[in-house]
Amino acid sequence: MKLYYAPGTCSLAPHIVANEAKIALDLERVDLGKTPRLTGSGADYASINPNLYVPALRLDDGAILTEGVAIMQYLADYEPENKLVPPPGTLARVRLEQWLVFISTELHKMYSPWLFHPEYGAQAQDVARAKLAQRLAYVDAQLATNGPFLLGLDFSPADAYLFTIVGWSQFTKVDLSSFTYLRALMDRVAARPAVREAMLAQGLQVKDPVAAA
Repeated sequence: MKLYYAPGTCSLAPHIVANEAKIALDLERVDLGKTPRLTGSGADYASINPNLYVPALRLDDGAILTEGVAIMQYLADYEPENKLVPPPGTLARVRLEQWLVFISTELHKMYSPWLFHPEYGAQAQDVARAKLAQRLAYVDAQLATNGPFLLGLDFSPADAYLFTIVGWSQFTKVDLSSFTYLRALMDRVAARPAVREAMLAQGLQVKDPVAAA
């Protein structure tokens, strides 16, 4: 399988999931800064994902999957013995899907595009940060009660996704200082070998592990 990615984007999350599931991926970088958007091999990315964003996953039979949430679940289910996701049909699996949808709609789409485009204006960005503060407070409270991970004791794709999106906070000037349990989760996930491996492979800065609360 091949993952099309761009450093610093949400494509880090499925890469983490693949590493956690011990699935070897071929990686192909997409240059999002130019038009047309080309891959590392020179292919026009529009022929792979007409929506022109990452990630995309090319399966061994040539089929293409898009949308990070779908890709993460596919990869986690691909090697079920690793138990990265609860079994289908269980309440725990629905809880996972609940978190993935929440992160996608309430966090991901609030960070991006609003906080990555200063041309939208300071007022729009202030509104986005205020909404994010509310949503991150909710996440922090859930972790305080049900942590240390989003599904309790076990790491899941939801944690990989949350780590990736909340990881944009410094760049976008979102203040995390009051979210003790969220910051602990970020440290905890950052210290995982599979996460560090994915970040290094994508050319991202990896911090030395710190003790998580």
